[in-house]
Amino acid sequence: MTDRREQKVQDILSDVSRETVDNLFEFEALFRKWSKAINLASPSTLDQLWDRHILDSAQLFNLAPVAKNWLDLGSGGGFPGVILAILLKERPEGRIDLVESNGKKAAFLRTAIGQFSAPGTVYAARIDAVWSKIATPDIITARALASLNDLFTLAEPWLAAGATALFQKGRDYRREIDESRDGWTFDLLEHASVVDKDSVVLQISNLRRADPN
Repeated sequence: MTDRREQKVQDILSDVSRETVDNLFEFEALFRKWSKAINLASPSTLDQLWDRHILDSAQLFNLAPVAKNWLDLGSGGGFPGVILAILLKERPEGRIDLVESNGKKAAFLRTAIGQFSAPGTVYAARIDAVWSKIATPDIITARALASLNDLFTLAEPWLAAGATALFQKGRDYRREIDESRDGWTFDLLEHASVVDKDSVVLQISNLRRADPN
Protein backbone atom coordinates (compact mmCIF):
# COMPACT_ATOMS: atom_id res chain seq x y z
CA MET A 1 0.00 0.00 0.00
CA THR A 2 1.41 3.41 -1.00
CA ASP A 3 2.11 5.81 1.85
CA ARG A 4 0.01 8.99 1.57
CA ARG A 5 3.19 11.04 1.75
CA GLU A 6 4.78 9.08 -1.07
CA GLN A 7 1.70 9.51 -3.25
CA LYS A 8 1.82 13.27 -2.77
CA VAL A 9 5.50 13.35 -3.77
CA GLN A 10 4.72 11.31 -6.88
CA ASP A 11 1.84 13.66 -7.72
CA ILE A 12 4.25 16.62 -7.68
CA LEU A 13 7.43 15.08 -9.13
CA SER A 14 6.03 12.02 -10.97
CA ASP A 15 9.27 10.11 -11.63
CA VAL A 16 11.17 10.50 -8.37
CA SER A 17 13.04 7.37 -7.27
CA ARG A 18 12.21 5.16 -4.32
CA GLU A 19 15.56 6.05 -2.76
CA THR A 20 14.79 9.75 -2.95
CA VAL A 21 11.36 9.29 -1.38
CA ASP A 22 12.98 7.30 1.43
CA ASN A 23 15.51 10.12 1.91
CA LEU A 24 12.66 12.62 2.25
CA PHE A 25 11.00 10.39 4.85
CA GLU A 26 14.31 10.15 6.73
CA PHE A 27 14.79 13.92 6.54
CA GLU A 28 11.37 14.44 8.08
CA ALA A 29 12.39 12.20 11.00
CA LEU A 30 15.73 14.00 11.37
CA PHE A 31 14.01 17.39 11.31
CA ARG A 32 11.55 16.38 14.02
CA LYS A 33 14.38 15.04 16.19
CA TRP A 34 16.42 18.26 15.95
CA SER A 35 13.32 20.41 16.40
CA LYS A 36 13.07 19.16 19.96
CA ALA A 37 16.33 20.96 20.74
CA ILE A 38 16.39 23.99 18.43
CA ASN A 39 13.72 26.04 16.69
CA LEU A 40 13.97 24.99 13.05
CA ALA A 41 10.44 26.03 12.06
CA SER A 42 7.36 27.51 13.65
CA PRO A 43 6.03 24.91 16.13
CA SER A 44 2.50 25.60 14.91
CA THR A 45 3.40 24.20 11.47
CA LEU A 46 5.00 20.92 12.60
CA ASP A 47 1.72 19.01 12.37
CA GLN A 48 1.70 19.88 8.65
CA LEU A 49 5.44 19.38 8.12
CA TRP A 50 5.13 17.13 5.07
CA ASP A 51 2.78 19.37 3.07
CA ARG A 52 3.59 22.79 4.49
CA HIS A 53 7.37 22.52 4.25
CA ILE A 54 8.65 19.41 2.44
CA LEU A 55 6.25 19.28 -0.51
CA ASP A 56 6.18 23.07 -0.73
CA SER A 57 9.96 22.97 -1.18
CA ALA A 58 9.97 20.00 -3.57
CA GLN A 59 7.67 21.72 -6.08
CA LEU A 60 10.50 24.08 -7.06
CA PHE A 61 12.42 21.22 -8.64
CA ASN A 62 9.94 20.97 -11.53
CA LEU A 63 10.18 24.69 -12.31
CA ALA A 64 13.83 24.41 -13.38
CA PRO A 65 14.12 20.95 -14.94
CA VAL A 66 17.59 21.43 -16.44
CA ALA A 67 19.20 23.67 -13.79
CA LYS A 68 22.28 22.10 -12.20
CA ASN A 69 23.70 24.81 -9.96
CA TRP A 70 21.40 26.14 -7.24
CA LEU A 71 21.75 28.59 -4.36
CA ASP A 72 19.41 28.76 -1.36
CA LEU A 73 19.48 31.92 0.75
CA GLY A 74 18.55 31.86 4.43
CA SER A 75 18.17 28.09 4.44
CA GLY A 76 16.95 27.89 8.05
CA GLY A 77 15.67 24.39 8.75
CA GLY A 78 16.43 23.17 5.25
CA PHE A 79 13.47 24.47 3.27
CA PRO A 80 13.89 24.44 0.41
CA GLY A 81 17.69 23.93 0.44
CA VAL A 82 18.06 20.42 1.87
CA ILE A 83 14.96 19.14 0.04
CA LEU A 84 16.45 20.39 -3.24
CA ALA A 85 19.84 18.88 -2.34
CA ILE A 86 18.20 15.48 -1.90
CA LEU A 87 16.35 15.83 -5.21
CA LEU A 88 19.50 17.00 -6.99
CA LYS A 89 21.08 13.61 -6.34
CA GLU A 90 18.95 12.49 -9.30
CA ARG A 91 20.27 15.22 -11.60
CA PRO A 92 23.77 14.57 -13.04
CA GLU A 93 26.23 17.22 -11.79
CA GLY A 94 23.47 18.88 -9.79
CA ARG A 95 24.51 20.74 -6.64
CA ILE A 96 23.35 23.48 -4.29
CA ASP A 97 24.92 26.01 -1.93
CA LEU A 98 23.02 26.81 1.26
CA VAL A 99 23.61 30.06 3.17
CA GLU A 100 22.50 30.30 6.81
CA SER A 101 23.94 32.73 9.36
CA ASN A 102 22.54 30.97 12.44
CA GLY A 103 25.22 28.59 13.72
CA LYS A 104 22.87 25.99 15.18
CA LYS A 105 20.75 25.85 12.05
CA ALA A 106 23.88 25.66 9.88
CA ALA A 107 25.02 22.69 11.98
CA PHE A 108 21.70 20.98 11.33
CA LEU A 109 22.01 21.67 7.59
CA ARG A 110 25.50 20.15 7.50
CA THR A 111 24.26 17.09 9.39
CA ALA A 112 21.41 16.60 6.93
CA ILE A 113 23.57 17.11 3.85
CA GLY A 114 26.08 14.61 5.23
CA GLN A 115 23.51 12.02 6.27
CA PHE A 116 22.01 11.87 2.78
CA SER A 117 25.29 12.32 0.89
CA ALA A 118 23.53 15.16 -0.89
CA PRO A 119 25.44 17.47 -3.27
CA GLY A 120 25.36 20.58 -1.11
CA THR A 121 27.72 22.99 0.62
CA VAL A 122 26.66 24.95 3.70
CA TYR A 123 27.96 28.46 4.36
CA ALA A 124 27.47 29.58 7.96
CA ALA A 125 27.59 33.28 7.15
CA ARG A 126 25.60 36.36 6.27
CA ILE A 127 24.49 36.47 2.65
CA ASP A 128 26.48 39.61 1.85
CA ALA A 129 29.61 37.89 3.19
CA VAL A 130 29.48 35.19 0.49
CA TRP A 131 28.82 37.35 -2.56
CA SER A 132 32.40 36.85 -3.73
CA LYS A 133 32.64 33.22 -2.62
CA ILE A 134 29.73 31.65 -4.51
CA ALA A 135 29.74 31.64 -8.30
CA THR A 136 26.60 32.74 -10.14
CA PRO A 137 24.14 29.82 -10.00
CA ASP A 138 21.42 28.87 -12.45
CA ILE A 139 18.70 29.23 -9.81
CA ILE A 140 18.43 31.16 -6.53
CA THR A 141 15.78 30.19 -4.00
CA ALA A 142 14.54 31.80 -0.79
CA ARG A 143 11.57 30.98 1.39
CA ALA A 144 10.16 33.05 4.25
CA LEU A 145 13.34 35.11 4.38
CA ALA A 146 12.57 38.75 3.55
CA SER A 147 10.41 41.09 1.50
CA LEU A 148 10.85 40.92 -2.26
CA ASN A 149 12.60 44.28 -2.25
CA ASP A 150 15.09 43.07 0.36
CA LEU A 151 15.58 39.77 -1.45
CA PHE A 152 16.58 41.69 -4.56
CA THR A 153 19.22 43.56 -2.59
CA LEU A 154 20.55 40.34 -1.05
CA ALA A 155 20.63 38.43 -4.34
CA GLU A 156 21.56 41.28 -6.66
CA PRO A 157 25.17 40.20 -7.38
CA TRP A 158 23.98 36.86 -8.75
CA LEU A 159 20.71 37.99 -10.36
CA ALA A 160 22.44 40.87 -12.16
CA ALA A 161 24.97 38.35 -13.47
CA GLY A 162 22.27 36.20 -15.06
CA ALA A 163 20.83 33.93 -12.37
CA THR A 164 17.09 33.30 -12.16
CA ALA A 165 15.23 33.43 -8.85
CA LEU A 166 12.42 31.23 -7.61
CA PHE A 167 11.07 33.08 -4.58
CA GLN A 168 8.16 31.58 -2.65
CA LYS A 169 5.62 34.10 -1.43
CA GLY A 170 2.28 34.14 0.37
CA ARG A 171 -1.00 35.89 -0.27
CA ASP A 172 0.44 39.41 0.06
CA TYR A 173 2.84 38.93 -2.84
CA ARG A 174 1.24 41.48 -5.18
CA ARG A 175 1.92 44.31 -2.74
CA GLU A 176 5.56 43.21 -2.54
CA ILE A 177 5.82 43.18 -6.34
CA ASP A 178 4.36 46.68 -6.60
CA GLU A 179 6.66 48.04 -3.91
CA SER A 180 9.76 46.51 -5.50
CA ARG A 181 9.06 48.12 -8.88
CA ASP A 182 9.97 51.53 -7.44
CA GLY A 183 13.61 50.53 -7.28
CA TRP A 184 14.02 47.61 -9.68
CA THR A 185 13.19 46.38 -13.16
CA PHE A 186 12.82 42.68 -13.80
CA ASP A 187 11.04 39.99 -15.78
CA LEU A 188 8.40 38.11 -13.83
CA LEU A 189 6.51 34.85 -14.17
CA GLU A 190 4.01 33.82 -11.51
CA HIS A 191 3.60 30.11 -10.78
CA ALA A 192 0.65 29.06 -8.65
CA SER A 193 1.72 26.85 -5.76
CA VAL A 194 0.64 23.24 -6.18
CA VAL A 195 0.59 22.88 -2.39
CA ASP A 196 -1.05 26.05 -1.06
CA LYS A 197 -3.75 27.86 -3.02
CA ASP A 198 -2.82 31.16 -1.34
CA SER A 199 0.87 30.97 -2.29
CA VAL A 200 2.92 31.51 -5.43
CA VAL A 201 6.43 31.02 -6.73
CA LEU A 202 7.78 34.17 -8.33
CA GLN A 203 10.23 33.50 -11.14
CA ILE A 204 12.49 36.55 -11.48
CA SER A 205 15.08 37.20 -14.18
CA ASN A 206 16.93 40.12 -15.78
CA LEU A 207 17.04 42.09 -12.53
CA ARG A 208 18.37 45.65 -12.78
CA ARG A 209 18.19 48.71 -10.58
CA ALA A 210 15.64 51.17 -11.90
CA ASP A 211 16.86 54.35 -13.52
CA PRO A 212 16.42 57.08 -10.87
CA ASN A 213 15.65 59.58 -13.65
